[in-house]
Amino acid sequence: MRIALLVLLGAMAYGAPPFPDRVKQVIETNARLENGSYQTIAARLALRRDPEWCSRLLLELLREPTGDMFWMFPVTAIAYLDRGQLTPEARTSLRGAWKTYMPYRGDTENHWLLYYSTLYLMAQKYPNEPGESWFTGKTSRENFAEAESYLYHWMNLTVTAGQGEYDCTHYLGVYVLPLSYLAAWAEDPRMRSAAERMLEWIMADFAVETLDGLYVGAHARTDDVQVLEKWNGVSSDLAWILFGTGYPLPGFSYYGFFYCVARAYEPPEVIVRIATDRSAPYTHREMKRTRHRWRFNDVRNGPVYKTTYMTRDYAVGSDQGGILQPIQQHRWDVTWALEDPRGKRNTIFSLHPNSSVHELQTYFTGMPDFLTEAVVRSKKSYDSPDKFLGGSPYEEVMQDRDTLIALYNIPEGARFPHINGFFPEDLDRFEEHASGWIFAQGGRAYIAYRPLAPYTWAVVAGGGRRLVSPHLRNGTILQVAAVSEFASFEEFKAKVAALPLEVRMAPVPSVHFRSLRGAALSFTFGQARDFRAWKPFDSPFMESERGSRRLTLRHGALRRVVDLSDLPGR
Repeated sequence: MRIALLVLLGAMAYGAPPFPDRVKQVIETNARLENGSYQTIAARLALRRDPEWCSRLLLELLREPTGDMFWMFPVTAIAYLDRGQLTPEARTSLRGAWKTYMPYRGDTENHWLLYYSTLYLMAQKYPNEPGESWFTGKTSRENFAEAESYLYHWMNLTVTAGQGEYDCTHYLGVYVLPLSYLAAWAEDPRMRSAAERMLEWIMADFAVETLDGLYVGAHARTDDVQVLEKWNGVSSDLAWILFGTGYPLPGFSYYGFFYCVARAYEPPEVIVRIATDRSAPYTHREMKRTRHRWRFNDVRNGPVYKTTYMTRDYAVGSDQGGILQPIQQHRWDVTWALEDPRGKRNTIFSLHPNSSVHELQTYFTGMPDFLTEAVVRSKKSYDSPDKFLGGSPYEEVMQDRDTLIALYNIPEGARFPHINGFFPEDLDRFEEHASGWIFAQGGRAYIAYRPLAPYTWAVVAGGGRRLVSPHLRNGTILQVAAVSEFASFEEFKAKVAALPLEVRMAPVPSVHFRSLRGAALSFTFGQARDFRAWKPFDSPFMESERGSRRLTLRHGALRRVVDLSDLPGR
């Protein structure tokens, strides 16, 4: 009773209704849409409303299917939410589309999970049918076996090496959604149980790196909007739905809705507490993997080492450096808490805006002459010198709690030989100090940012400024602290300016720095670092040993073990 009350009070503190009411609100909102979409059909079928209208609209939409695996998941939901409501004509059309339309399987982790989870469920729903009745040319049994094999393979890979598309602000929804489908509709109890446990694994991984509903730190993939405006994306919507924290998107996200309209598997209490308790600072470390590398490497999936330092006022997060995911990687930042972050840009970071065919050839199999052009069609900022998104092989990062050092060693001839630093206009204070530090305040966080080479300023569209430093050997030092730790902003500035600091830029950037926390930090670009003690998850709230396939969750007296050591296909 006491634990349930604590969870309820945590949700009430953010003004959010209890979990079942949040799910109902998402479905009701989508049921009221008049946009003539698959999601409106799914919402109304879930609520058992307007079956004749749903049937007519479905017949219209199925005349010319588009969207590949992004078509497969809404139509699969409709098939399972039907429950005798659709007309025979609409049901026949839905089934027939899985013969006449050939969805592309895609080339990324989220694509394949969407593709195979939905193929699994549709083959389950229509068993014992011949190959000529499916777009794959395979029988129901063959489709089911192929999908099942991949799903267990992905689960095993995720709980051992981690996700390749790890901690994505947008694609988080595309992992929660298909697992919710399997937890709701898989008839095999092994698959249903595995999906439930994978949902807990993914939810806990998300929960520990959220600050009032904002997904912080390093991401394999984010986008040009959410990298600056941390609230404005699917992850914030899911944080509200799952944990009752922060603010949902207006009208709710597409992926959040389809998670809700399936089973809407509710996070266990311990995960909710991990997501909402920021009463004491903590360091969280975890391991992930790169996506598949097709060239220039002897190891297909390289390790990713992430660090996030969390407080109630701010979070600092990073990975170790290098290109760990092409195009949309976000390496490091500080994000500060705001009472209402909607429409605000509450983050600071720097990066080398790398663009290279070498990067694209590493992770994609296309011909080099057309790769950049093909990428820019959908990821328009990739080949832009003023971008704020992407990884670089010429950037390495070291982090100790709320101190971070980023070093850049850019070769001659690099396409964009400079670094970009982002400073939002939504700062409470900003000062370029004679010591060389840039001091700022965001919310209840004091921030010290030390450029290691000369720079100029450029205006950022939508608000803020871009620090531009056109020097090949470069770097950034970041030191953050809570406003409550100091009597004044002047005291913070004086203490940071007095910290011992030694910088050498030749032959490669090197920094020796004593942090506000008393740590003596020495970091040289290209110097080997020892990550052998790193664990898949390691923090006061969660822990996992390498190879165990087990994740232990803790909060106060609560303890839960998410055990996937029995997965088939090991």
